Amino acid sequence: MTQMNEKLTLKQIETIIEEMPIDRAIERLYVFKQNYGAKVDKLIIKYEKKKLQLEKELKRFENMRRYEKEAYSEGVKYIAGIDEAGRGPLAGPVVAAAVILPENVFINGLNDSKKLSEKQREKLYSEITEKAISYEVGIVDEKIIDELNILNATKMAMEIAVESLKVKPGLLLIDSVKLDSLKIPQKSIVKGDSLSISIAAASIIAKVTRDRLLEEMDSIYPEYGFKKHKGYGTKEHIEAIRKFGICPIHRISFTKNFTL
Repeated sequence: MTQMNEKLTLKQIETIIEEMPIDRAIERLYVFKQNYGAKVDKLIIKYEKKKLQLEKELKRFENMRRYEKEAYSEGVKYIAGIDEAGRGPLAGPVVAAAVILPENVFINGLNDSKKLSEKQREKLYSEITEKAISYEVGIVDEKIIDELNILNATKMAMEIAVESLKVKPGLLLIDSVKLDSLKIPQKSIVKGDSLSISIAAASIIAKVTRDRLLEEMDSIYPEYGFKKHKGYGTKEHIEAIRKFGICPIHRISFTKNFTL
């Protein structure tokens, strides 16, 4: 170690190692320990815990790849996961996403969007869109929802997303729905967003896309609080409907019991 290294604080040491792969970081910490002694033990313990957490996450992620692994073993090259956001709200569109991930991808923390915080979803959205082979969304507005019903509107949004993909998938993994109009092999998986990395990725893309749309609507119709509840039937939202009536993005078929 140089004299300059002797003057490093623990914070400076961590800055040096924080972008390293975990095994390399721990290896480097033990080198620092030769000169710094017990002073570095806190960081060693911290990074050993990080290693255990990563190993646990890798195992969880691998368990969520079982449908994908089975398809790859059968010769499927491209697998699209499909999920939606916005079946239950009183306002705004239903948004579906289709995502094709690379075969050997790893995305730390990838999970069902409902199990993640907004901050986690935004971070994962960036990583998914960066790593995906192809991804697209389908958006079906409240007028078509009222016309078709929410299930058929959801299927339409999913079909739009799949048909917009730049790469044609050999298999669709879909959360709880079957798309009879698409002549592509498919598997409907109940609670698929917790059981498949492809569907989980689609759930995040759909959720973040829809949330952003509702935040834009909040600036147009601020009295309803869309930024906060994203169109879902919260007490605050229902009270706003009773006070102001419905606005152009409300689903009439969902709000008729709350209108003036």
